[in-house]
Amino acid sequence: MLLATFKLCAGSSYRHLHNMKGLRQHAVLALGQELNRRALGGPTPGAWISQVRRRSSLLGSRLEDTLYSDQELAYIRQGEEAMQKALGILSNQEGWKKENQQPNGDKVLSKVVPDVGKVFRLEVVVDQPMERLYEELVERMEAMGEWNPNVREIKVLQKIGKDTVITHELAAEAAGNLVGPRDFVSVRCAKRRGSTCVLAGMATHFGEMPEQKGVIRGEHGPTCMVLHPLAESPSKTKLTWLLSIDLKGWLPKTIINQVLSQTQVDFANHLRKHLESSPAPEARC
Repeated sequence: MLLATFKLCAGSSYRHLHNMKGLRQHAVLALGQELNRRALGGPTPGAWISQVRRRSSLLGSRLEDTLYSDQELAYIRQGEEAMQKALGILSNQEGWKKENQQPNGDKVLSKVVPDVGKVFRLEVVVDQPMERLYEELVERMEAMGEWNPNVREIKVLQKIGKDTVITHELAAEAAGNLVGPRDFVSVRCAKRRGSTCVLAGMATHFGEMPEQKGVIRGEHGPTCMVLHPLAESPSKTKLTWLLSIDLKGWLPKTIINQVLSQTQVDFANHLRKHLESSPAPEARC
């Protein structure tokens, strides 16, 4: 069905060959409708991780070179790769060690992954529906600096299709200024499949955003956030955040581990506070 849709969009009308913008819009819209029709279900972690990974691979395999430039295709595939790697790490339940446990149940786990390094895994339950979290973390991504003091600014540098963006993130100082300001240029990919949402990303190169004076450029490894409603309470959302990051510079590992695990705990607290203090989307003017 997907292949037939692309052939129909690409070959049935000669005038679209002279209007690549129209071709892209029609093909991407048709692809999105088809993937939505095939949306997955199922509450178990193994099921939604494996199915999202298969859907992600399906999308990548159906992309036609005529839809995007070579550079845009490279960014899309890099986002897909980040999602595949991050979900693969999350799906392996062995070897995780507890780094931080909060009284409210929030916890941070960690383990060392070959060819990636040490990764951190935040697991929390947020007393808000998934749609609220999706809106704040994806649709209003650039506003994160307004409620998360660990983030000075996030700016979308380029949007590619419906799912992929290139971003620049400027992080604040941490650990009493022992860790100076860092910035990150990343490709991010967001996928929604039924009741599950996955936000993934990794470091990339973007020529129009060179390194900034006085700021160390760090690198995100394969990272992701997975959102899905609790089976027993659909109005609440389980959020799992896999963090893989290289802060660069000369920093002791003990400081890095403390900063990263605390950053995840702080993020959960700031997110809850923001959601509780701001009205739901339908209540906004």
